[in-house]
Amino acid sequence: MGKQTDHLADRLGFAAGQVVQEFGWDDDVDDDLRLAIEAVTGTELADEDYDDVADAVIVWWRADDGDLTDMLVDALTVLDDGGAVWLFTRKPGRTGTVGHDVIQEASTTAGLHAMSTFAVADDWSATQLANRGRGR
Repeated sequence: MGKQTDHLADRLGFAAGQVVQEFGWDDDVDDDLRLAIEAVTGTELADEDYDDVADAVIVWWRADDGDLTDMLVDALTVLDDGGAVWLFTRKPGRTGTVGHDVIQEASTTAGLHAMSTFAVADDWSATQLANRGRGR
């Protein structure tokens, strides 16, 4: 695991002890990034079958994975209030790239809005999604 991946995992804002649930795992995910997130939290990523509340959710998503809105709504059902949602999509030019317009539309429909997007791994971009207009 390289220092670049460690830095990017830190940028996601996870903290020690957090439970992070992962959706959309497949053999194309970035294992170094997954390990870096686990190193930051000190816990293994919880899989899609995890049946308790998560502090944060990461979603690996590709253009042919189905309905992104449905996935985001499902992810929100396990998320603790104020928990982070990170959407990992293939970078432009890679197979399975998801357009920003698709992310915006799905996020809005799910009651979220897309915040910052940045490169998080060689083939993946990360988009932070937040609750729309709801104060604490």
